[in-house]
Amino acid sequence: MASISLQGITKHFGDVTAVDDMQLDIADGEFFVLLGPSGAGKTTTLRLIAGLETPDAGCLRMNGNDMTAAAPAQRDCAFVFQQYSLYPHLTVYDNIAFPLRAPMRRLDEEVIRRRVETVAAMLHIEGKLQRKPTALSGGEMQRVAIGRALVREPRVYLMDEPLSSLDAGLREELRVELKRLQRSSGATVVYVTHDQVEATTLADRIAILEHGRIRQVGTPLEIYDRPQSLEVAQRLGSPAVNILPAAWFAGIASPHAQHVAIRPEDVILAPDEGEQGYEVIESSLVKHLVVAERLGVEVRARTMLDKALAPGARVRLTFPPERCMFFDASGRRLAA
Repeated sequence: MASISLQGITKHFGDVTAVDDMQLDIADGEFFVLLGPSGAGKTTTLRLIAGLETPDAGCLRMNGNDMTAAAPAQRDCAFVFQQYSLYPHLTVYDNIAFPLRAPMRRLDEEVIRRRVETVAAMLHIEGKLQRKPTALSGGEMQRVAIGRALVREPRVYLMDEPLSSLDAGLREELRVELKRLQRSSGATVVYVTHDQVEATTLADRIAILEHGRIRQVGTPLEIYDRPQSLEVAQRLGSPAVNILPAAWFAGIASPHAQHVAIRPEDVILAPDEGEQGYEVIESSLVKHLVVAERLGVEVRARTMLDKALAPGARVRLTFPPERCMFFDASGRRLAA
């Protein structure tokens, strides 16, 4: 297993800075998630760790050793790409077994068979082992690609949105299985996703990336409860955090506050027959959610009411000051 340290890593592609002075330490045996939108620099970071890209500046260390110029084969990383990258002329069995037959780590065929069958059963493709990849669905091909990485038992797994092409049920099942395998093996996993559900269910810690820079690193709960910026607050949470005008909080908010954020579960909801309340736009018993509007601002609130509110109904919403988060015009978090 391995710890990973990126020290001032920068990578340019022409005029585009894909990774900008990245400072990041990933502990040995940690399930670490890089979360951010497309173009944030997540995949480039994985490729830099794997040695598939060379940084323009900075140093990359694994277990304290400088690996900045080391070849990919010296790093012992297994990479699961977003695209399947399978060998079309080989069977599923031989695709999964391929890394175990490499000259540097060639194993006995009986050991290979046991490993391949174990991984195939976990991924529900044990009945597909003698097929060619061209006879598989997209989701099945992605499972083969995941299996090819899992069977290797490397010191670092690098996973680039590996579950994105799977159906919802299998995606949820494999999230649980990947986490279980990582805990039992003690492997270091660096996992890329734009899906906050994946990030919060899998990660020991998360790094929020935007435009090639890390905005915040912490456990899912730390980032959810104590975001350092408005963009980080908006990155986690479903339904999304409410962003309200600071003018609604006169006498409570700092004079420097431009925005006030509050999670839907922290909004207190009550019926209101008056004209000054909020007008219900949508109410869902399944999601336990009410969406209301006032002065053109939509507010989402959690509710445990036993019946849905009709659109147009009036409700009173209260925002406890101790649960509000205040941000200045630049989006920086202010002290409460």
